[in-house]
Amino acid sequence: MSYRPTLPSHIRPRPSSGLGLRNSNPSTSANTNTQASALQSRIAEKKVELESLRQLRDLSAGLAGQMQQLEEKLATLGTGTEAVAAVMGNWNQVLRAVFMASAKIPKPSNDGEEVEEAETMPLPQTLVRIPIQQAEAMQKEAEAAQTAGG
Repeated sequence: MSYRPTLPSHIRPRPSSGLGLRNSNPSTSANTNTQASALQSRIAEKKVELESLRQLRDLSAGLAGQMQQLEEKLATLGTGTEAVAAVMGNWNQVLRAVFMASAKIPKPSNDGEEVEEAETMPLPQTLVRIPIQQAEAMQKEAEAAQTAGG
């Protein structure tokens, strides 16, 4: 079953007998011209409306693309914010450890002796130990492998 839309009465084609293409009545001819011009103006309006809808579709697609980019950037921002929060959460412990290490440093009592004792004052205990010997050994092995392979 095929779908056949019903057209409004002013657009529907009129059945013709095929005997005469012209009506002898001038009022009917004027009425037909009026209907044709009304139909042409309606078609022009619909073309303008169609073009506006196409522009709207294109602009909507562009907006949707920008919204997706914004979503991706906000997801990245959220991940970065979580990382910053983790670092900031650790700062309290880091500052406490630095304070404890600096509290063990003896403080000079007189201003005149301060310059002389500053050179002989012991340094605070090392807070972080990084095994650089292993890193140096691995770097030498990588260089040796590179020169042997190259």
